[in-house]
Amino acid sequence: MSTAPTVNVSGLRNYALVTAAYWGFTITDGALRMLVLLYFHTLGYTPLEVAALFLFYEIFGIVTNFFGGWLGARFGIKLTLYGGIALQVLALLMMTPVNEGWAIALAVPTVMVAQALSGIAKDLTKMSAKSAVRLVIPQNAQSALFKWVAILTGSKNALKGVGFFLGGLLLTAFGYVQALVIMAAALLVVLLSSLWLPSGLGKVKIKVKFSQLFSKSPEINILSAARFFLFGARDVWFVVGLPVFLYSVLNWTFQQVGGFLAIWVIGYGIIQSMAPTLLKRFGAGYPPQAGTIRFWTGLLTAIPAGIAIALQVGLAPGPTIVIGLLGFGLVFAFNSAVHSYLVLAYTADDQVSLNVGFYYMANSGGRLAGTVLSGLIFQLYGLVGCLWTSALLVLLAELMTLRLPNPQGTQEARSL
Repeated sequence: MSTAPTVNVSGLRNYALVTAAYWGFTITDGALRMLVLLYFHTLGYTPLEVAALFLFYEIFGIVTNFFGGWLGARFGIKLTLYGGIALQVLALLMMTPVNEGWAIALAVPTVMVAQALSGIAKDLTKMSAKSAVRLVIPQNAQSALFKWVAILTGSKNALKGVGFFLGGLLLTAFGYVQALVIMAAALLVVLLSSLWLPSGLGKVKIKVKFSQLFSKSPEINILSAARFFLFGARDVWFVVGLPVFLYSVLNWTFQQVGGFLAIWVIGYGIIQSMAPTLLKRFGAGYPPQAGTIRFWTGLLTAIPAGIAIALQVGLAPGPTIVIGLLGFGLVFAFNSAVHSYLVLAYTADDQVSLNVGFYYMANSGGRLAGTVLSGLIFQLYGLVGCLWTSALLVLLAELMTLRLPNPQGTQEARSL
């Protein structure tokens, strides 16, 4: 008789409820970003002003990543998950009055505060969903854990892409205010599912000193620094510069901009989830070592530089951007997948939550820097300037990885 570990029915139900709530939130989060970006650009906001609208979103995402694990352990996943969704509803409703009649001095702070709530909401729901996987999978079922985490991560990226498309579609079909109200109403329906989730899920009594929230592992610190530059390199041209360029320079419609970015994010999520299988099948650095991440980061450096050169020599911008972005997404997905493996491979069993929390705080910091630079550099130097900045940031990530040793083969690494 098989003695393989199983997941009980209540655990499956809890995981399904948490995952469904996370999916609903993810769609609205992607839609909100596209909606705000395109709407305020049409109101005449400069790229830097548009980037400023997302500043608090990223800042408060960093803070929430830092303390999210403690909040979940102290108050339970039900409170953090549905508290995050409630904050998102509030953020959506806060932005409905803002229109072309508002002065920038009033509109920008209002939207920034709403985006701060949205940033907190995003990382509370993300932390809750990922923690739920660990709570419903038995400790000795590492293969099942890896499979379920891959499903959750891949579906999240795909649905965020759907959200990008939905944001452009809702803006065109219903307008700014009605689009926000529709998304808020959908999330209120998601909140009703909280009635079936046990209040004590994930609630534990753990005392963690504040100093322990900062990683003391050299490998984790180096990898986190590389992650900071890597995600800054993506967002420095992807967040503001690229969609504004597609809309204002190439004259794409809202649906075309949202649809294209949606396809990119969905494809990125698929490749990311397939990366371990592809690396193993082709023997390309499996299991990943320090040299694996150096290879993929070095390869990524050439792509934004190549796109910038192609635009500067006068190649057709439309095909250049489309082909270049597809190549960037493919290589970036492998980078992200290998990074996610290495953070576990370098982590001792009793330091997993602290190190991973610190690592994703660096991830959020890179997104913040990339968001601000995307608006500033695009306003001053256009998309070509954003691309050269992206290449520089990837090069800095590559230099960080030169100091990484090979993993020692911890239990977590072997389970992957």
